[in-house]
Amino acid sequence: MSMEPTWERRDSLWRRHSRLFAICLIVVFAHACLPLEVSVGKNNLVTAINGTNVSLLCTFMACIGFSDVTFSWIYSSMNSSLKPEELYKGTLKDKKSFPKPVEILNRNERMERVQLAPNNTTKDYELSLLLKNVDFDDAGRYTCVVRNKKEKGATHNATIILTVVDKVEAVDNTLTRIIVAAVGGVIGLLILILIIKKIITLIIKRNCDKKKDCLVSSSVNDNTDNASKQESKAKPKK
Repeated sequence: MSMEPTWERRDSLWRRHSRLFAICLIVVFAHACLPLEVSVGKNNLVTAINGTNVSLLCTFMACIGFSDVTFSWIYSSMNSSLKPEELYKGTLKDKKSFPKPVEILNRNERMERVQLAPNNTTKDYELSLLLKNVDFDDAGRYTCVVRNKKEKGATHNATIILTVVDKVEAVDNTLTRIIVAAVGGVIGLLILILIIKKIITLIIKRNCDKKKDCLVSSSVNDNTDNASKQESKAKPKK
């Protein structure tokens, strides 16, 4: 019975393992790239003034692309006893097409005041909702729901919380200004102390240098006088 050479067995084993490794990489990257992502921006808390228009941001993107997308905006009141209501519903064929609204039966007054906002983005696809003439009853949760057929019908969503106020109150910055002024004063005082310390150090150093010069000079003179006296004593008398 002939046995396969060692190098051939290693080569066959390597090819099998390399195929398995490639399959694992494909599965991992496909899983990482698969989910569609829905976003309402960095801050999902929105405040609107009563009687104004407000745009509720919603964008989505999918690295594998999308097709036959269905989307909707659902409003939920802060009062949990009230049923959520579908404000807007639409479809989107692909990236080259525009969203098309889908008729909703039993429309109410709030539904008559909503429409899709213009698409101002370039990277993500935008499905932002424009709510006109908001009132206090419009406060609540607005959820953007997106379903991608290319993702086997998986549904993703993101929620914005809308607060309606009578007017935007001015923020009192008095305390902040006091703190900033105090900190600035302390920093300025520290800088002044450092400058004064530097000046005093320089003055003391100069005085010390002058005293050293005086001591050296006097020492030289004393040595010179002593040398002269010793020389005069050493001379023989005639």
